[in-house]
Amino acid sequence: MTEFLRFVVDTNVLVSRLLAPRSTAAQAVDQALARGNLLGSEETLAELVEVLARPQFDPYASREDRREFIRLLGGVMQIVPILRRVAACRDPRDDKFLDVALAGEAAAIISGDKDLLVLNPWHGIPILTPAEFLMR
Repeated sequence: MTEFLRFVVDTNVLVSRLLAPRSTAAQAVDQALARGNLLGSEETLAELVEVLARPQFDPYASREDRREFIRLLGGVMQIVPILRRVAACRDPRDDKFLDVALAGEAAAIISGDKDLLVLNPWHGIPILTPAEFLMR
């Protein structure tokens, strides 16, 4: 029986999944979904919604495509309750991904953010670039 794993994918990787469906980031998201479940929180999902609403993405994806992406993601992402907040990242705005990983007992965090990657591993949770994740 295959183990069902849980993964936290940060906002920049998810945005890349939408805008560049053949990218390494997209492949990592697809592989994470094939191997298990994506974890998020109300806060991480709200950040994704806010980021994808920015007009700078208009030339790359229609607003309808972005809404559909969020809808589909909401159907496959497990929203975990955050019972404990941490302050470990040099960019405090990224702590929310650590909160999710801890609360959801994530197997890994997939990120392109240097402020998260520098913590690898964190509390025994690997923090990997999309390329590193694909090599595992």
